[in-house]
Amino acid sequence: MKRRDLLKGGAALPFIPFGLMSCSGSNPVVNRYLQANFGPVDIESTVTDLQVIGSIPQELIGRFLRNGPNPSAETDTDGYHWFTGPGMVHGLRLNEGKAEWYRNRYVGGSGANTNVVGHAGRTMAFVESGGMPQDMSYTLDSIGENTSIGTGYSAHPKLDPDTGELHAMCYDWANLRDHIRYVVVDADGDLSDELEIPMQGMSMIHDMSLTQNYVVIYDLPVTLSFIALGTGASFPFRWDDDHEPRVGLLPRHGEAKDIIWSPIKPNYSYHPMNAYEDENGHVVIDIVRYERMFDKDVLGPFGDNLARLDRWTINPKTRTVNEEIVDARGQEFPRIHPGLNGKPYQYGYSVAVQDYSFPSIYKHDMRSGTATQFNVGPGRHSAEPIFIPKQGASAEDEGYLMTYVYDGNTNTSDLLILDAQDMSRPALAQVQLPVSVPFGFHGNWVPDSVVGPT
Repeated sequence: MKRRDLLKGGAALPFIPFGLMSCSGSNPVVNRYLQANFGPVDIESTVTDLQVIGSIPQELIGRFLRNGPNPSAETDTDGYHWFTGPGMVHGLRLNEGKAEWYRNRYVGGSGANTNVVGHAGRTMAFVESGGMPQDMSYTLDSIGENTSIGTGYSAHPKLDPDTGELHAMCYDWANLRDHIRYVVVDADGDLSDELEIPMQGMSMIHDMSLTQNYVVIYDLPVTLSFIALGTGASFPFRWDDDHEPRVGLLPRHGEAKDIIWSPIKPNYSYHPMNAYEDENGHVVIDIVRYERMFDKDVLGPFGDNLARLDRWTINPKTRTVNEEIVDARGQEFPRIHPGLNGKPYQYGYSVAVQDYSFPSIYKHDMRSGTATQFNVGPGRHSAEPIFIPKQGASAEDEGYLMTYVYDGNTNTSDLLILDAQDMSRPALAQVQLPVSVPFGFHGNWVPDSVVGPT
């Protein structure tokens, strides 16, 4: 299979083959998570002559980064799980109104394929469940494992906007089994705190939340399955009716014994939008919630049901949770203003999910309960929307939304920059890529003020 051997303005590295055929027989097996834009790209590219429609805001100086799985060898279609495979980071550098380059590079080491962040002068890629974070250069070449923040980590470290600390709940099914680790990395990039938390089983804890006084733990009924492990499953987590679903509130400077556990109805969630404490001392969590996960579809997240946006309000004194539906439409990958993580807020952003397509970006007004949307166009699909506040902004939503958009009509992708205050406007800028960015997971806008060229 060949794709653009010559890229305008750049050079394509040698072809890297991949397979979509089952290794267990001669007949092809359809695995949705290897088809169309879920499948991997076959080249690492460097493109410097990028066409732009519209105008890139001058103040955006930095890199828009996104990580995701990109299997590079013959793949067993029967058992391939979307959460596995080596990571590939896609990055586009903006500088004073220009798109200077696009690069996509494999992440070296232990398959860090889930997220990529900039912190304390480092670009780091992270993986689900226990792998080591990987340092990458400004131009996205792999440097090696970052061993300064402890062994194993998490896909979703959360930045405290007041202290500059990264907080994470880390699970490691291969080594820990009966507990998880809460870690704090300080603003200088050093491990500053670590706490072991005993658990009722090895839950899949993809994300976590912060509030002013608590660290939020999501202990939900997707757990390590020894049956799946014994049959060689690449990602051996399954829905578990016997696992008690609960949410834990760990006091910021408390011990494991201080956790306030509250039972909740069975569900699974990958991604909270935000969490904060209200005037009554209750913890309010806005979260994308699935009814079940890895029950019938054991290869990815979309086959059993689609997620909706909920609000959970926890009373720490009574250990009760009030559950409300905010928006019943299918959606994922929620994001907010980064300076309001753990604080009261008004606006959140998510991607519409319809079957296996991603046609729109939602903007939620969490105070009024209303939502507006930006439709990316026929045959086009959005990725996670990242909010970047404008310099000197006075309103919470005064800023930009950035996302990669895949165009199934041309099998290419664009970087879209939207006006977050007015979702009815056309994109401010559309940077056209001569390659596709596969559907993947998470990323961030990393300004040069956080991680600069070296």
